[in-house]
Amino acid sequence: MTDRSSAARVSGEDFLQGHVVRELEAAVGRERVSVEDADLQAQAADWSWSSKYIQYTGLRLPSAEVMVKPATSAQVEQIVRIASEYRMPVVPRGGGSGTQGGTLAVYGGIALDLTDLDDIVEIDEQSLTVTVGAGIDGPTLETELNAHGLTLAHYPGSYHLGATIGGFIAARGSGVVSTKYGKAEDQVLQVKAVVPPGATVETLRVPSHAAGPDLLQSFVGSEGTLGVITEATLRVDPLPEARGFLSFSFPDIFTGMEAGRRIMTNRLRPAVIRLYDEADSVKLKDWVGTPFTGTLMVVMCDGAQELVDYETRAITDLVEAAGGTSHGPDVGRIWWEGKYEPYAKGKLPQPPLMYGTFDQVARFSDLPAIYRAKKKIVEEEFAEYGARYTAHLSHWYDWGAMLYDRFYVDEPPADPVEAMRLHDRLWDAGILEGIAHGAGLNDHHGVGIKLGRFMHKQYGEGFRLLKAQKDAWDPDGIMNPGKLGFGPPRR
Repeated sequence: MTDRSSAARVSGEDFLQGHVVRELEAAVGRERVSVEDADLQAQAADWSWSSKYIQYTGLRLPSAEVMVKPATSAQVEQIVRIASEYRMPVVPRGGGSGTQGGTLAVYGGIALDLTDLDDIVEIDEQSLTVTVGAGIDGPTLETELNAHGLTLAHYPGSYHLGATIGGFIAARGSGVVSTKYGKAEDQVLQVKAVVPPGATVETLRVPSHAAGPDLLQSFVGSEGTLGVITEATLRVDPLPEARGFLSFSFPDIFTGMEAGRRIMTNRLRPAVIRLYDEADSVKLKDWVGTPFTGTLMVVMCDGAQELVDYETRAITDLVEAAGGTSHGPDVGRIWWEGKYEPYAKGKLPQPPLMYGTFDQVARFSDLPAIYRAKKKIVEEEFAEYGARYTAHLSHWYDWGAMLYDRFYVDEPPADPVEAMRLHDRLWDAGILEGIAHGAGLNDHHGVGIKLGRFMHKQYGEGFRLLKAQKDAWDPDGIMNPGKLGFGPPRR
């Protein structure tokens, strides 16, 4: 007789996981479900320093127990329904090009790969809109739009790293021509999103209305914590007839800030203004080949030739009056042609180098103090580690601009625990110094898990209201838990 007490047993947890996997296979097809470790690790990875450093050290990323790759919005509904029934976390993923740890599955669950939701549903040339699946990547969509004489005009640094339309919207992404064409939240007109316990919500066909609070903008920037964006309609623009380039140098970054302020407050609309401090212009020369170091501004205007001619003349007059020196069009043209070079293979920073990009946004009146304070705290408080600070301003608004500033530590501690501790200390110092001087937490990279601890500091009592919305829409806390500072799922 077999001794049942000594026989191998399947734990309740393993049995339940197998049961869920079989349900998912029934819902979407066995070929769209994987429990292979390589697939789970790939789904957990993104471009954050923490993710890259964990991989560099040979450690394992916190990953889901199962990966699912749906082909339709209806299948996403089924996946979220199953996850809701078993209170399993759902971690949506587009191209994995984020930098804030948004795809790390710190509570396990289901990794939801959305890249097969890649249909172009409609190009409406009369309204200048396009409707697409959330998993389509930028270059694929842009190629099709260009064939119709149109452009989405959203060219982020992650453009060739697999970034998807859903990712653009979920993290409030921005491209290099955002100063004229806007960020993702300005370009998106409508979304479809799946919310617990497995229902699809469709926002209004238009983003401008007087029908109460804006449901659309609740999903924008939610990073998968409120639901899964499966389809989006976005504004598109005609391809520009002409482009004009300018470049200027300044005695210091603050003179350049004032020049940029005058451009924007005079309501001119260049597509690009990039203002580099001395340290960042050296990096730009190395990566892109611009023949200049010092405080550098490059400008690009586009549209009808008559408009380009007017704007380039007006901007030149304003910048020179503010103290800038013109260097003609060539530097700007070189920058435009090489704008993706900093993201090319082998040029992006990689561990063991330690780095982080704050990209905080502020009003014009606050920017000089923010730059001074952050440069000081990074280079002085962390001098023993040789910390370096570089910055440029690359997204400009009617009222302010985004400071794309970064820290580097060439030789961080060899011990992984100490390295992670130093990494977090640098982030604490830079972000809190920025907030103290009037900066917003982040401009266009999102929050993820990396910046979640700053959300209450950023919003104060308002964070309680955001948390209440999260609790109402996702009562079990299964949607991308641990991100945006919302905490763990409810078990």
